[in-house]
Amino acid sequence: MSATTHAGTPAYYVPQPSHWPILGSFALLLMGMGAAFWMNEVGAGPWMVSAGFVALLVMLFGWFGTVIRESEGHLYSERVDLSFRWSMSWFIFSEVMFFAAFFGALFYARALSVPDLGSPEQKLLWPDFAAAWPTAGPYIQEKFSPIGAFGIPLLNTILLLTSGVTLTIAHHALKAGHRGALKLWLFLTIALGVTFLGFQVYEYMHLYADLNLKLSSGIYGSTFFMLTGFHGAHVTVGAIMLTVMLFRAFRGHFTADNHFAFEAAAWYWHFVDVVWLLLFVLVYWL
Repeated sequence: MSATTHAGTPAYYVPQPSHWPILGSFALLLMGMGAAFWMNEVGAGPWMVSAGFVALLVMLFGWFGTVIRESEGHLYSERVDLSFRWSMSWFIFSEVMFFAAFFGALFYARALSVPDLGSPEQKLLWPDFAAAWPTAGPYIQEKFSPIGAFGIPLLNTILLLTSGVTLTIAHHALKAGHRGALKLWLFLTIALGVTFLGFQVYEYMHLYADLNLKLSSGIYGSTFFMLTGFHGAHVTVGAIMLTVMLFRAFRGHFTADNHFAFEAAAWYWHFVDVVWLLLFVLVYWL
């Protein structure tokens, strides 16, 4: 259903009733209950999580497929396009606040809690604790070594920054109508992202096996792996989004004037780049 202006162009588009939101809600319910059962060693827990995840994938493929068909059918007006842009902007803002919470925890631990635990007033409780960062805290005595910034982290920084450049080139190629250059530079962006993830997996294996740095290594280990791990998950999501854009480009989707799905994926990828720069400086370097 759509309404039209006096000029005959669509003012907005109202989709038909959809079953996808109900399926998505059911999938999340299965995953949440399954996770609770799993943590309490109930046998059905893993199966419920798996079933919920499969249902969620079906919902994502189906719902996004519907939106893609509606977009390619030119059912969306400028007003609908604006609503998509606001929605993506608020989504990225929620992601900003998500990482802000973890960076806030890092700041609180490093600038407030650790110095307080090493203050003269606390020496009676923990006389051997040195208020130096990185630290596992006063309770965990197991030794670990942090990874230096100018190894794999610097290489990954170069990879992500380069991927931001290649994605921008792909975007300009799309707006100029150069389909071949769009596909090439978009493929290179995805390849750089996948390479980043490969190096991060190698880094994690090195930390666990050789440097004894684990998620259980006190406040430093928990903040390090939560920040870098969630960022890696976001890179994975971004790479999937860009891969979908590449498949759509091969199918002839997008025009110079109608390609917000590509722009949304690009916004997300540049957000991931910025978060990594903060991670490199605040977690690895300082």
